[in-house]
Amino acid sequence: MRQRDFGKTGLKVSEMIFGSGNVGGLLIRQDDDTKRKAIRTALDAGVNWIDTAVSYGPEISEQSLGWLLEEVDDKLFVSTKFRIDLDSPDDIATQIENSLQGSLERLRRDSVDLLQLHNHIGPEAGGRVITVEHVLGPNGVADGLDRLKDKGLIRFAGITALNDADSVRDVIESGRIDSAQVYYNILNPSAGQAMPDGWKGHDLGNMIARCKANGVAVMAIRVLAAGVLATTERHGREGMITKDTDLANEERCAKAIHDALGPEYGTPAQTALRFAISNPDISGAIVGMAEPSHLDEALAAIALGPLPREALDRIQTVYATNFAAS
Repeated sequence: MRQRDFGKTGLKVSEMIFGSGNVGGLLIRQDDDTKRKAIRTALDAGVNWIDTAVSYGPEISEQSLGWLLEEVDDKLFVSTKFRIDLDSPDDIATQIENSLQGSLERLRRDSVDLLQLHNHIGPEAGGRVITVEHVLGPNGVADGLDRLKDKGLIRFAGITALNDADSVRDVIESGRIDSAQVYYNILNPSAGQAMPDGWKGHDLGNMIARCKANGVAVMAIRVLAAGVLATTERHGREGMITKDTDLANEERCAKAIHDALGPEYGTPAQTALRFAISNPDISGAIVGMAEPSHLDEALAAIALGPLPREALDRIQTVYATNFAAS
């Protein structure tokens, strides 16, 4: 398992991060023995980071990791997340600390390596969206995270870089965060490149370059587009977290990519994962699994390495036609 720098933190992170979220759900829905074997398989392959959140399960993912990680001696990095409720009577810093204390109890740990804001960031607050002022303003998210660093409860602080690219860039350039979860996959790589004129979608504004310029580590999320890039079977958890798309459009675009590339670069899931790690400015790709076989498939993709230039060039021609059928 190759490792990459995690921004300017000094950490070395495996290219693949074990995602324990709800979409894949292996640590939520599988039996204990299956969970145990999956963690052991990942660690033996060199995976050194596991990502979770309060909302995964909810809480089941963290609870599972609590006893699972007690059984292994390996040095592992663990990240979890919190959400801010602007209607809560508690201030932002109190909400963050209360959420973290619950996570630590479930994880059976004294601290975590990374704590991440799970809200989206935009120009106007509402629902899951909070503003830059909520993040960077006095007694905001960044101040609350700094206090947890001072207490030794977290080592690093991160955000989920979703909703409005300009707002997210303001936070990235503030110098207040160490990492960003960035939406990046073969259907929408706009966080990692300027897109051709023919492409249509939620433009994430080459956000990865901005992260690199500011020493902010990038954790790529939705690299399999909630499973759309892996299989034609649907599990009902394919909710969209970017704008200007829906499930039908994602399926159309995935088919165009698969038709253009064929089986030459592995299974559809392997091709998608190899695409994600082809970007050298990504520290690690978070991969969620539902079955142990999905983990084996992902590890095999990592072993194959990034896609070759010829494949990446072929993908660019698909973007230029907005995934038009060949």
